[in-house]
Amino acid sequence: MQHTESQWPMYVSLKKIEKQVGRWTSVQWEVDQMLPATHAAPEGAYLILLELHKDERGSYRINIDMDNAMLYIVCDETEEGEWKPVAISADQNVAAGCLEADTPVLNIPMPKAIACWIEAFITRHGEVEICAHRRKHVNRRKNEGPSTDHVADRL
Repeated sequence: MQHTESQWPMYVSLKKIEKQVGRWTSVQWEVDQMLPATHAAPEGAYLILLELHKDERGSYRINIDMDNAMLYIVCDETEEGEWKPVAISADQNVAAGCLEADTPVLNIPMPKAIACWIEAFITRHGEVEICAHRRKHVNRRKNEGPSTDHVADRL
């Protein structure tokens, strides 16, 4: 299975780590392997599609411009308490939304080949303006908004 301009199939396997914390045993999950689907499937791996979306280009740009770009593996928890990978994203907002909904998410460093592929996707479809959604009411170009009201009083 080959990747395309916006989709890259990956095999993802997880491993369960049991750690002793004092008298208690703690269970943690980690990504064991992540390989392109052009390789043979590792034992216990799931085939998951890493898919890029045009409306997430700003988030991809922020992620790949960071020193520690990440991929986010979204998981489902089975009734037996096992984790199963179900999605891969390069968008931090997707990961944050899943975490807010109590959906397990693991993160791993983004391989350079995937970062280059995402860069090509952004270049092909154009850069988008990255804005701070929390400050939509402020228009700095026109010097308007609550943080600049005191300037208008002096004029």
